[in-house]
Amino acid sequence: MTTPESTAPVRSVLVVEDDEEIGYILNFMLSKDGFEVTVAKDGNEAMELIQSPTDPDMQSHPDVVLLDINIPYVSGLEILAAIRKKASWRGVPVIMLTAKSQEDVVMEAMQNGASDFITKPFVPTEVIARLKKLL
Repeated sequence: MTTPESTAPVRSVLVVEDDEEIGYILNFMLSKDGFEVTVAKDGNEAMELIQSPTDPDMQSHPDVVLLDINIPYVSGLEILAAIRKKASWRGVPVIMLTAKSQEDVVMEAMQNGASDFITKPFVPTEVIARLKKLL
């Protein structure tokens, strides 16, 4: 998909965030920067998106995932594992975006396939810069 003013494809982002205000801020700032944003408000919503059957006429995954660790029902680390197990999602960059900054949490996320790690509170321009770097 391309925008009328540009030949660059619109990039899609899956934001998995249970805090409504943070989800709104991420959706707003990423949409404003030209991203197509889908927000999952908990682990169950995220898992449904990851495990849904692939539509052959559509891209089966987002271009990048912003993933909180502490979310209801299914943890961010379990979602990361599901992403890395599903063939069509395996190469999708995943940025962990969380208030947890302990070294063991960061190491576990990185060892399990996270592409990057950003702690909250975050600087919106930094999130966008890191997303673009991975794309």
